[in-house]
Amino acid sequence: MARLFGTDGVRGVAGRDLTATLALGIAAAAARVLTRGTAPGTRPTAVVGRDPRASGEFLEAAVVAGLAGAGVDVVRLGVLPTPAVAYLTAETGADFGVMLSASHNPAPDNGIKIFGRGGRKLPDAVEDEIEAAMAEDHAGATGADVGRVVDAGDGAERYIRHVVDSLGQRLDGLRVVVDCANGAASGVAPEALRRAGAEVIAIGDTPDGLNINEGCGSTHLDTLRDAVREHGADAGLAHDGDADRCLAVAADGSVVDGDQILGILALEMLEAGRLAKETLVVTVMSNLGLKLAMREAGITVVETPVGDRYVLEAMHEGAFSLGGEQSGHVVLLDHATTGDGLLTGLHLLGAVSRRGLALGELAKVMTRLPQVLINVRGVDKARAGSSPELTAAVGAAEAELGESGRVLIRPSGTEPMVRVMVEAAAEAHAQEVAERLAGVVRSALG
Repeated sequence: MARLFGTDGVRGVAGRDLTATLALGIAAAAARVLTRGTAPGTRPTAVVGRDPRASGEFLEAAVVAGLAGAGVDVVRLGVLPTPAVAYLTAETGADFGVMLSASHNPAPDNGIKIFGRGGRKLPDAVEDEIEAAMAEDHAGATGADVGRVVDAGDGAERYIRHVVDSLGQRLDGLRVVVDCANGAASGVAPEALRRAGAEVIAIGDTPDGLNINEGCGSTHLDTLRDAVREHGADAGLAHDGDADRCLAVAADGSVVDGDQILGILALEMLEAGRLAKETLVVTVMSNLGLKLAMREAGITVVETPVGDRYVLEAMHEGAFSLGGEQSGHVVLLDHATTGDGLLTGLHLLGAVSRRGLALGELAKVMTRLPQVLINVRGVDKARAGSSPELTAAVGAAEAELGESGRVLIRPSGTEPMVRVMVEAAAEAHAQEVAERLAGVVRSALG
């Protein structure tokens, strides 16, 4: 039987894969697992937030019922970004937090993400405990032991104040377009930027429950690029549905991806003495250009598997302060326990303001090498690491590319395919090598 929890919680089509019954069961099991050891006479508390998907309404009701029925007091936060729920889990001293969102996925999807005490993502082992607890018979709370449910009217205000205060400077004079993806950032991102002093043009800020991520946000940057040019803005910021990501567009229309944002922030923090152990944590998919630029700046780069949970694990283990992914998941551990798109956008604009340089100029901190990715389907991905033919082909390609390129062969974690990624100094060379290796994957693993 497949594991219920994926790389970022439980996700599926709401009402079909992710039903109210399943959501209630997950919540009740999480309550039992995450409140073990609660002192006698102490009532455990959980905070619950969601993005504006229509399905979030019935899933929120199910989760709240599961928690309260298990004896947990519930604070409903309403529509807020995932990082806001993580922050408020820690700030309120809650035992855990629950976020209902499918991030950048289309509106029919939804998901359940759970944060432990302190607003940290749960380890795999704890998620497995929750899944196991779902199969156990357990009597619900009764009488005075039933959890109580209240709404928090000040959650958004507390979160906005937190991210703005973390900046420690003003953004006066900057004109910014922010694309909220018709998602959880719609109510808080424009307000946070305005309080920091920026002139703000908000787009994708009218969620109706069905238009989340639809032609907008971090997965559709053409919309933001057009708006930046139309309004003569200094920069544009794009979030995804739950606002744990941030990508950017410079005034000239060029895209500033997560690698470039990480490079800019790493150098800013290094100069300010805030880059812990002078180290940046990235995934194996980060562009070689970022790693070369960081090496030149004297910054150590630690690589992890793909997934922000692995970035976070490495950051906690090494006591590092900055890490993230090319996709725009950026973790500023001095201010957040998870990727935070609003926080990232504010600190990126802070660098623009401090330096007095255009975002496009700052992005030149690294030269992004051409990167070609080919997904090879219909092959036995389990044999990707044991094929002598593929190993030999990869070795030959790496020798051919030398220090100006690299090869990554990675079985997909969620689909029956193998990903072939090649970087090289020239795009045509990267394409040729990638296609050659994809052919080897098909012949060796088909």
